[in-house]
This record gives sequence, C-alpha cells and structure tokens, in this order.
Amino acid sequence: MALLDIRNLVVFFDTSTGPFFAVKGIDISVEKREVLAIVGESGSGKSVSMLAVMGLLPDSATVTADRMEFNGVDLLTLDPAERRKIIGKDISMIFQEPMASLNPCFTVGFQIEEVLRFHMGMDKAQRRARAIELLTLVGIPEPSERLNSFPHQMSGGQCQRVMIAIAIACNPKLLIADEPTTALDVTIQKQILDLLVRLQEEYGMGLIMITHNMGVVAETADRVIVQYKGRKMEEASVLSLFESPRSNYTRALLSALPENATGDRLPTIDGVLLEAEAAGAVAPMVEPRP
Repeated sequence: MALLDIRNLVVFFDTSTGPFFAVKGIDISVEKREVLAIVGESGSGKSVSMLAVMGLLPDSATVTADRMEFNGVDLLTLDPAERRKIIGKDISMIFQEPMASLNPCFTVGFQIEEVLRFHMGMDKAQRRARAIELLTLVGIPEPSERLNSFPHQMSGGQCQRVMIAIAIACNPKLLIADEPTTALDVTIQKQILDLLVRLQEEYGMGLIMITHNMGVVAETADRVIVQYKGRKMEEASVLSLFESPRSNYTRALLSALPENATGDRLPTIDGVLLEAEAAGAVAPMVEPRP
C-alpha cells in the first residue's frame, strides 16, 4: 500500500469569469522511503496539488478526487479537527520563501516549540530540549542561543534550516519540500539538499520534492512526475526520464538545460503542440532524444 495515494485530483478556483482549473485530473502516489520529484514550470499546479493534500488552499478553491488516502486514511472524509492531527505531524511541508513563511513576530524557538506543544503534548523543558536537538540536527551552530533569535536576525539558509527543523519536529511519515532551495546560493543549495536526503534516509520518510530544477531531480529523486498546465505529462524513473523522455514537454525541459544547448540560443517548443498534447489530442513522443 502506497504511503500517499491520490487518484483523479482536480482543483479549481472560483473567479469572476468562472472556474479556473489549476489541477486537472492528476494521479500521485509515493511509497515509504521513496523520493518523488514533481517538476514543471511555474503555474503547472505543482504546489497547488500538495497544498490540496495539506488542506491549506483558500475557501475559493474546490478540491475533488476519486481517492486521497494517506497511510490508509481517507483524507477526503476527515473533518478539519481530525485532519489537523495529521497535518504538521504525520505529513509536513517545507514552504517556499522561508523568510515569508516564518512569523517575524516570534522567535524561532517559539515557532519550533509550538509544533511540539500542539502535536506532541510536551512540557516546556521537553520542548526546549527537542528544539535544541532539532537545530543541531539541521546544522545551525550555537542552537541554544539561536532559539532566541527572530527570523530577520538569521540568513536565508539558516531560516530554511529552521523551516526544515519545524517540518521534521514530529518525525513525519511524509515530508513535502516545495522549492526548498529557492533564492539560496549554490553552496547552500547543496547543503540543504544533502540534509533533506540524509534526514529522509535516517527517518525513513517518504519525500516529495517540488522543483523546476532538473539538476535537483537528477541528484535526489527516485521517480519523477512532469506537470504542465495542471496535467501530468509523464511519470517515470529518473534514469528513464533523462535517457528516453516520452513527452514533448519533458523533451523541451531537458533540451533547455544549458549543458544541452547547441548554438547561441536555447531550443523552444511550439506551445500549440504542447496544448494539444496536454489535452490528449496528440500522442506523446516515444523516441529518445537525439
């Protein structure tokens, strides 16, 4: 049984001009101890799909699915109180832009300990000890002093590590990382990715990595889902995806990598052809890239 199993996920938003479909019938599954990468350009529905799982979309969003199960529990039938017992504890998410995700009015220690108080019922001494342990685990020096720091007193990389500490505080079964290396320099990106993979292996978590960086995919993932305009264009193992992509869109993504460019310009693809393929009117390409 898959750790997370979603079938025919649809998400649309009510607008003044009618419903806008952000996710259009996507299937997603991830196994225990597996790293699944979801890739695609901005607006492809990557983050919206996972926010639907977390139950964090606004009231204007409507979420439907034939099945949305986590560890055998039907998330669609849970009331909000029951869902809150799972979200943040068994399923955690590292959000984009840590400086915007952390509350500037509270210390990082308070924000870590709040998760432990709500989900684990720890007393003050236990929460502080666990918070220090978590900051040490994610590689923040002088963790006991850093508990009293506010987010603006820390660097972007340190704030990202605090977000990871909050996400893994309750030893989740599934960790969702939404663009965890955005706006970080290359050295810090490598450190964060190595940290996530190490924690995933150490705790035996399922890990969903949302990204548009194909280098991150090659470095970390076991399996890849490629999305375009709310639809799944392709799903494959990492090796199969890079060696013999089936979708026109996947081929375009890989061809657009700087190391694959020929001449002075990166290749492009006909948007009309992509639209037709996404709608199922054109069969995906099956021959490997030249």
